[in-house]
Amino acid sequence: MKNSTLCYVLFLILFDAFLVESGAAGGEKDGVYIVYMGAATEHGSSKNEHAQLLSSVLKRRKNALVHSYEHGISGFAARLSAAEAKSISKNPGVVSVFPDPVYQLHTTRSWDFLKYGTDVKIDLSPNSDSNLSSRGNDVIIGILDTGIWPESKSFSDKDMDPIPSSWNGTCVKAQDFNSSNCNRKIIGARYYYAPDDDDDRLVDTPRDINGHGTHVASTAAGIMVPGASYHGLASGTAKGGSPGSRIAVYKVCTPDGCAGSSILAAFSDAIKDGVDILSLSLGYRSRFSDFKEDPIAIGAFHAVENGITVVCSAGNEGPSEKTVSNDAPWILTVAATTIDRRFKSNVVFDKNKVIKGEAINFANIGKSPVHPLIYAKSAKKTGADEGEARNCYPDSMDGKKIKGKIVICDNDKDPNLYYTVSEVQNLGGIGAVLVDDTKRGDAFEFDDFPMTSISSRDAVEIFAYLNSTKNPVATILPTTMVSQYKPAPTIAYFSSRGPSSISRNILKPDIAAPGSNIIAAWTAYNGEATDKSKEIPKFKIMSGTSVACPHVSGLAAEIKSRYPSWSPSAVKSAIMTTASQINNMKGPLTAELGAIATAYDYGAGEISTNRASQPGLVYETTAIDYLNFLCYHGYNKSTIKVISKKVPAGFACPKESKADLISNINYPSIAVFNLTGKHSRSITRTLTNVAGGGNTTYSVTIEAPTGLTVIVSPTRLQFTKNGQRLSYHIIFTPTVSSLQKDMFGSITWTNKKFNVRAPFVAGGR
Repeated sequence: MKNSTLCYVLFLILFDAFLVESGAAGGEKDGVYIVYMGAATEHGSSKNEHAQLLSSVLKRRKNALVHSYEHGISGFAARLSAAEAKSISKNPGVVSVFPDPVYQLHTTRSWDFLKYGTDVKIDLSPNSDSNLSSRGNDVIIGILDTGIWPESKSFSDKDMDPIPSSWNGTCVKAQDFNSSNCNRKIIGARYYYAPDDDDDRLVDTPRDINGHGTHVASTAAGIMVPGASYHGLASGTAKGGSPGSRIAVYKVCTPDGCAGSSILAAFSDAIKDGVDILSLSLGYRSRFSDFKEDPIAIGAFHAVENGITVVCSAGNEGPSEKTVSNDAPWILTVAATTIDRRFKSNVVFDKNKVIKGEAINFANIGKSPVHPLIYAKSAKKTGADEGEARNCYPDSMDGKKIKGKIVICDNDKDPNLYYTVSEVQNLGGIGAVLVDDTKRGDAFEFDDFPMTSISSRDAVEIFAYLNSTKNPVATILPTTMVSQYKPAPTIAYFSSRGPSSISRNILKPDIAAPGSNIIAAWTAYNGEATDKSKEIPKFKIMSGTSVACPHVSGLAAEIKSRYPSWSPSAVKSAIMTTASQINNMKGPLTAELGAIATAYDYGAGEISTNRASQPGLVYETTAIDYLNFLCYHGYNKSTIKVISKKVPAGFACPKESKADLISNINYPSIAVFNLTGKHSRSITRTLTNVAGGGNTTYSVTIEAPTGLTVIVSPTRLQFTKNGQRLSYHIIFTPTVSSLQKDMFGSITWTNKKFNVRAPFVAGGR
């Protein structure tokens, strides 16, 4: 990695931080506002209607309108003052007016460092649970992201059938993109003007100059490409979750982030275009306090109303609790897990002693330990903070002591790793060893600079060696791949955790999928590269819940192909109720450091690509369930009737609409709270038979924690025909006076063929 590249990267990291701090969603001020007017009419909303409303408060200003939402969603985005926004909000038919938020991609690298990779699935083990049917010929997956690199082999349309007649979309033209860049695989491509982008050259095109969108699209629906690798690492056959599905591209992200106004425009277009699945690997860095001010929640609600399954990443703010984003109940929210592949870069020291390290680097400084070794703390600059020096912070170490040495850096202050490598390299260090227990499973890439990460347990040995000799030496070996790693999967350290900060009565995240060290197609754009002669990889490795999300989008497409009439909630239920909670050592799923994981980490569990296509029974969350959810969440009937044009005649919010009642919507998981004293709570769920006709009886199995009694009635459900619905009741009763922490368990319905599992969480106040 060259110093100039690192300086550019660090500049972009700082610029990204500036964007977060100065984003429009931070409060009342002049700027772009989104005016949300609920659901569009059956024939679409009128752009003239939006213009008239806008002109009622704007007397002279021109070009104020940024986007108009006409399909599925009604509303617009416009440049307004805070006073003008407040004035518009008072108009009848306006649900909410709020500043345009800027979302970020859900990778473990900030936008600036996305040239370091993203992911698609590599078949390493013939016994892996990834044997999809590759149906999906008429299923269309919409990708809201950074665009696409259409020349990638992952998007070849060889032997594909004609474009489905249901498709109403388009392939827009740009200076570097035209209709010939679309084919029977990429059947649509759009881009959206972000309000404040400066470089139109990078924005006004569906082409992906970043790589992330290409990676996500190929993860979801890329065809099989033999011989894929990243500079020889992770070699194998790359393929997406649904290789037969079509791709529709909606470029909503630019180097400045992903504007909420653009995201809503893409949702509106996707509803009109006729997509079946929408995949969003992005989110806001802080939690929204209200769904009606979250463009993703708004767009997803209307997409689901129109039969589209919406899959979103959970976020990368783990392992802290209450960090999950995209947590509306109509969204399928995806956490990230590791896979059975690790990238090894070992440290050799003393007389060829070896410590296991993990990272991706292609440096070669020799196999023998001949390079001087130093602990960063020992190189502390006079007057610098010792903690900062140990962590290799900028301006904390004496360059004279660092030059020509391999430097050991702590990571207990959680610095940005690229600051660390930049500082060591700028001071003349020839390599770095990071002591880190949490991030080791996510192999950061350092190109041609020898850097690796070791555990604190292994660090004890190398520190003992440092203290035993005056002239410690070491070397760092270039990366090799380890397959069939155990245990796997584990919950990725960065994956955002539940409970939901908006409504803990819905268990979030919903599901987990591979999101660490995944390889997939990449952009061939090298406009920012300092070394133009260096070969651009066709595939890259990256981590993040943004990588996990398209795995689930691909699986959803496979299910939709097999069952075209299924609702988004049926697809979601099939994925959730068939998930696994077991790793490849036949033990329970764990977090990165070995603690037993819970539903706040993985939702229902790790996706099972085989079982999800035959779930037996599904929990269908109906339109009435979602309307009741809005009631329980505090919305009144008049607002709900604007939000949804599918409110049935006679609908009314229940008299006692309170948050606790959210537990009763027919969701594939259960979250019940306010269990105080020894008072019981009763919850109802309804299952639909989707396994075909004939008599079949399911029996219930309850997994309940100590301190909680769970009773299910009836204990047997007998189905006689396909589509039949049967309900059961669950009574939760604490056996202690106060539940000190949230408790987890499950309810599983089983016949001789299917296991239908719903996780639950129960807690006190």
